[in-house]
Amino acid sequence: MYVANDWQDYEVIDTGDGEKLERWGDVVLRRPDPQIIWPIREESRQWREVHGHYHRSSSGGGQWEMKKQLPERWTVSYDRLKFYIRPTNFKHTGLFPEQAANWRWMMDKISAAGRPIQVLNLFAYTGGATVAAASAGASVVHVDAAKGMVQWAKENLALSGLGDRPVRFITDDVFKFVQREQRRGNKYDAIIMDPPSYGRGPNGEMWKLETSLYPFVESCMSILSDTPLFFLINSYTTGISPTVLHNILSMTVKRQHGGVISSGELGLPITKSGLNLPCGILGRWEE
Repeated sequence: MYVANDWQDYEVIDTGDGEKLERWGDVVLRRPDPQIIWPIREESRQWREVHGHYHRSSSGGGQWEMKKQLPERWTVSYDRLKFYIRPTNFKHTGLFPEQAANWRWMMDKISAAGRPIQVLNLFAYTGGATVAAASAGASVVHVDAAKGMVQWAKENLALSGLGDRPVRFITDDVFKFVQREQRRGNKYDAIIMDPPSYGRGPNGEMWKLETSLYPFVESCMSILSDTPLFFLINSYTTGISPTVLHNILSMTVKRQHGGVISSGELGLPITKSGLNLPCGILGRWEE
């Protein structure tokens, strides 16, 4: 497991009964998590006196119960990176803190490369990986289909004092974008992707991770440079093993470029129990 254990502004305080108690800076939130199938040992005052509690609905979705007044958004820091946090209607906050394990890895890789690095961040959300890569000196192309998420990512980059770095923000369907980059002959030294379990393209094309991920990764081989630095796949799709990502990278990037593959779970430390909370999987290829 790759554990993001060097946060100062984020903490999983406790877990149990399908929920996690988290600290985001000075704000404490209570949110559902399907991996937490053990009981709360003791529902202390901390569990009850939160700023916000997201309640799942029996009919799907859910809603926030705000128990204390919160700003519309606030800031958390990771190392020299800064991010805006805001509770959204679908329980998320705009950041997946377990990804810090990947940010640290890619920052180290880019900093040690000793050459200019071009990074492509696909399904790029609010730009955690974009900000990390830019902070390490890479040029980044950030692609996401959601206009609001791209704007949020721009604001995160500026918040981190990196607004002058060579980052292009593109609101587009990632599959169409990759196809256009193939035709243009553009190449990247590193590719990051965090694909959804399900989705639809602009013309109603169906994306299903189990059937679409391999051909998509294979299509990205034509836009990798001749001397690639890394290829990172994240997944939050239930039931997919890290070994699946390992195998896909072996059959695509490693077959073409050699290198080394690692795969496993992403996790966060739980303060009260000393255990780790599983938070998705990753597959990494590196030169």
